[in-house]
Amino acid sequence: MTAEASSANSAAAAPAGALSEAIIQQLRASVRGEVILPGDAAYDSARAIFNGMIDRRPAAIVRCTGAADVIGAIRLARREGLPLAVRGGGHNVAGNALCDGGLVVDLSRMKGIRVDPAKRVAQAQPGLTWGEFDHETQAFGLATTGGLVSTTGIAGFTLGGGIGWLAREHGLTCDNLISADVVLPDGQLVHASETEHADLLWGLCGGGGNFGIVTSFELRLHPVGPMVTGGLVLHPIARARELLQFCRDYLAGAPDQLTALIVFLTAPPAPFVPAAFHGAKMAAVAVCYTGPSATAEEVLRPLKTFGPPVVEHIGPVPYVTLQSMFDASAPPGLQNYWKSEYITGLSDGVIDLLIDSAGQMASPLSAVHVHQLGGAISRLPEEATAFGHRRAPYLVNIIAMWPDRSAAAEPHVQWARSLWAALQPYSAGGAYVNFMTGEEGHDRVRAAYGQNYDRLAALKAKYDPTNLLRFNQNIRPAAAGEAA
Repeated sequence: MTAEASSANSAAAAPAGALSEAIIQQLRASVRGEVILPGDAAYDSARAIFNGMIDRRPAAIVRCTGAADVIGAIRLARREGLPLAVRGGGHNVAGNALCDGGLVVDLSRMKGIRVDPAKRVAQAQPGLTWGEFDHETQAFGLATTGGLVSTTGIAGFTLGGGIGWLAREHGLTCDNLISADVVLPDGQLVHASETEHADLLWGLCGGGGNFGIVTSFELRLHPVGPMVTGGLVLHPIARARELLQFCRDYLAGAPDQLTALIVFLTAPPAPFVPAAFHGAKMAAVAVCYTGPSATAEEVLRPLKTFGPPVVEHIGPVPYVTLQSMFDASAPPGLQNYWKSEYITGLSDGVIDLLIDSAGQMASPLSAVHVHQLGGAISRLPEEATAFGHRRAPYLVNIIAMWPDRSAAAEPHVQWARSLWAALQPYSAGGAYVNFMTGEEGHDRVRAAYGQNYDRLAALKAKYDPTNLLRFNQNIRPAAAGEAA
């Protein structure tokens, strides 16, 4: 692995920083939750996260039970000058949930949720996963835009933007963030809404965990389900060019209630895949349609019949089932290296690049996802929230995934980088922060926020001038006198 690629895994040999007994006692006195230290039986499992490439050793992990624990932990970290990382669901590919020799504020046990079906809002704590969130909201036939893998945590996903099945109809997850309770880096608990700390709420809507630790999200809900129409079609990669050219035209006229995800993958030995195609490179189009069931057949018939596909598996399905459709392809603990890019469209050049690269995937676990955007995402002004790049019609996520840390990472990393580099002439600019690794550097973070970056840097200077919350896609505090 090159030095750049190994940066995400640089902590593998780093010694854990040892806290003094006095600091440990102060920490335990400050929180009600469990304090886990190196050498404790639970330590290794507590520091395990989704991306197995990340192997960092915190000096202490605090499993918070509520806002008071977060306040106690952040005040101690600030007072003692300790590095501070924040863990929600632990799904972020960059591994920002962990830091070496510092304190991890672990929110994963904070799973409270209250749904108000009359107002169509949910009050949700940051330890929830999307599967847990959807379980509660679907009891009332309600949902908001969530992750495509049900084990993804709601916190980081929301704060980074939130691209999911419902985004074209109901906006990004951050577009549905009404308010939030936030522990600021100085230990103060504030409420961010349109009437209180409105600038902070703006920054939370896509600006990541740069400004504080959210202990409660108020999210807008929409009537969805419990049944939707969804599933996928599967084609041999030899027919992928015709399939993507068809999708280019078909999706251009799609209603907002239809969202598609184009996937290049190695076919698994699943029961619904004919045995002759097990282990073969394939192109899939997965869809979610939330419109009336009476119109579903008319809307989806062109996709279901084009080709025809080797597999056509689209029909009525519970929304919660569709939300977990990709869970098996994203198990925790594997080695993950991702690159992403917004693109200007599905030109023939882009299509040929994707097909050629898919044929060269170095692992059967790797994949390329092309997310359809547009719809409600694109109808808000770029400056409406911290999230940028609302005009791009597609987002490409290049997923290099392999099982064994002892295996050479370079072929997988190089495959992802090569495709990303080849896509640059077709780029719409910037990256999606939730899909970024830790290697991109400050220029890439700035590009991810586009025209909103300077305003975010000024906001960072206001709420976190010492950059205590820096284990993220970091927005640096603006220097004194710099314009917002």
